Amino acid sequence: VQLVESGGGLVQPGGSLRLSCAASGLTFSRYHMKWYRQAPGKERELVARISDSGGSTNYRDSVKGRFTISRDNAKNTVNLQMNILKPEDTAVYYCNAALSYVVRGSNDYWGQGTQVTVSS
Repeated sequence: VQLVESGGGLVQPGGSLRLSCAASGLTFSRYHMKWYRQAPGKERELVARISDSGGSTNYRDSVKGRFTISRDNAKNTVNLQMNILKPEDTAVYYCNAALSYVVRGSNDYWGQGTQVTVSS
């Protein structure tokens, strides 16, 4: 199984980035997909998740109204559109594939992470 993230980079406050995650080696439509992030010195936190069918989405409060998660089961991809970025969004962002929508499990799959830096 491989999850490959792309789209990170340096952006000014108020700007936008679109992260993508390409999955292979798994039956993508069976997995709920999530984006986590980890800032230096902090624990990894869930940012957004989307159910296997794409019918349900959830966001952490601090990104609601700014971030949008979407998936394309035909292309085995999940995206995270990030708008109105703030310095506190700076972190390494990880793509996650999970059989549980709610729980972070030991059998989850993870990407290698992509750095997002929001700074002027």
